[in-house]
Amino acid sequence: MGEDTIRLTSTEITNLFIQYIQETMSICICKHVLLTVKDPEIHALFEFTLSLSEKHKERIKEFFALEKFPLPNGLTDKDVNLEAPPLFSDVFWLHYLHTMTNHGLTGYSLCFGTSSRRDIRDYYFQCNMDAMEVYNQSVDILLSKGLYEHPPNFSTPQKVEYITNIGYALDVIGKKRPLNSAEAGNIFLNLTKTRLAKGICLGFSQVAKNKEVRKHLEKGLITINKNYGTFSTLLREENLHIPSLLDTHITNSKVAPFSDKLIMINAGFLLGASTSYYGTALVSSLRMDVVGYCEEAILGVFKLLPNYGKIVIKNGWFEKLPVADDRRELPTD
Repeated sequence: MGEDTIRLTSTEITNLFIQYIQETMSICICKHVLLTVKDPEIHALFEFTLSLSEKHKERIKEFFALEKFPLPNGLTDKDVNLEAPPLFSDVFWLHYLHTMTNHGLTGYSLCFGTSSRRDIRDYYFQCNMDAMEVYNQSVDILLSKGLYEHPPNFSTPQKVEYITNIGYALDVIGKKRPLNSAEAGNIFLNLTKTRLAKGICLGFSQVAKNKEVRKHLEKGLITINKNYGTFSTLLREENLHIPSLLDTHITNSKVAPFSDKLIMINAGFLLGASTSYYGTALVSSLRMDVVGYCEEAILGVFKLLPNYGKIVIKNGWFEKLPVADDRRELPTD
């Protein structure tokens, strides 16, 4: 049986549907960035990223056309103001692309692992390769400019040791043991992602036109600041460094480079993604206080979701995923 005769599964449709919207958002963002960044290396990297997003978008259109499946609207040229002045600095956009590509690598791997059709698997294999190339280039530029912030280094142990005391994990009361490398590494990497969400919400709240959107972003900032403070303190208590914030890379522009729809989709993605990386930190931690802080961080983000849903649905920004047939509602003879 040929690939074109095998229908897309619900998982494959969902992956392509969501990715199409994300690629159209990437195209809008890249178009704005290419008109505002001055650094030639960063400009070239965004040119490359734009070409990849356009390539991915066209390939998804082909998949949907063969399936005779309606294409999502996603984001369009109406969602980007190409005459807007810079809202973020070149350095901010470099960090943005680096972090978003990190998220993309996770997403593409999941899409690859949940696809059955060979052509879809081949597509996501290439998406992973594309994302790895962008990631490598972003790291190289960050390193060359002295902007890459490494996770904490630990002393080299003299020998392999085993945990012999249950208090290693159940240290709820009393003096806490030092963070292990997994705990410290996850906390640091999560802080680098959280600082981007903070910068995005702060910058977008400055230019959003819709009052409800601004209020939602401000509420998101309260949650983000709380989480950033909590996990920063955990590292500082161990005399470990934390990643610097990106707030100083936000300009004083009041002109929105993007529509409120794009703003909500982008900010919503970053807030939603945080539940995933806090979840990873939770299950990999053996310190009960860290587990508790991760649970609290996830719950804080979940509390924002109802208001997010209310805003995007009210404004007609939430495209509906395909649903299963309701057999009870189908007409009968």
